[in-house]
Amino acid sequence: MTLTLYTAATPNGYKVSVALEEMGVPYTVHRIDMQAGEQKQQWFLDICPNGRIPAIVDDGFAVFESGAILMYLAEKTGMLMPSDMHGRSKVVQWLMFQMGGVGPMMGQANVFFRYFPEKIPAAIARYQGESRRLFTVIDAQLAKTEYLAGDYSIADIATWCWTRIAFWSGVSVDDLPNMARWDAAIAARPAVQRGIAVPEDTSARMRDEDYAKRASESVRSMVEMGKPA
Repeated sequence: MTLTLYTAATPNGYKVSVALEEMGVPYTVHRIDMQAGEQKQQWFLDICPNGRIPAIVDDGFAVFESGAILMYLAEKTGMLMPSDMHGRSKVVQWLMFQMGGVGPMMGQANVFFRYFPEKIPAAIARYQGESRRLFTVIDAQLAKTEYLAGDYSIADIATWCWTRIAFWSGVSVDDLPNMARWDAAIAARPAVQRGIAVPEDTSARMRDEDYAKRASESVRSMVEMGKPA
């Protein structure tokens, strides 16, 4: 049996590589060249109808959408999600919180703060403000539990892969101590460190002003062409 991960260096892509590393599932990597529009080629659309990364093919079975992939892998391996109904529900609730809230709001903050050719203050304030509100929800939850759903789970992986780059969205997390404790604990995990190196970890370079400018210009062209994952 073989599992292939189709991915790129984005928060959604890292979710799956981190989970695979945590679960110890063997996999091969196919890096998708998003600037070249590889994610829009028909062969990839046959795997992922939405033309976005990540996607997996597990022994011939395709799964797309990062949250769905995480659930599939957790159920396949029996790891990072409880089997009892209430425990599973807690994980799924926080996973949906990330999928429906943290990812989309940070994604839009990135677009208007970093990539959009015209600076629209109201749009920037809207998405940065909502991202910040969601971070306070996370911090409040982590004041009560070590991880989002109690034990470390796919919900933490999905959320952390986004919140670790809050600075890129222009949102401060400096005054959220519970989130900081959680962030450091996850970042220190060896499997997480391996996962964010697939296909490469760009977070350190993103703090460099010259790199940030080049990356923003590159993604801006993709935004204008409707290509980003």
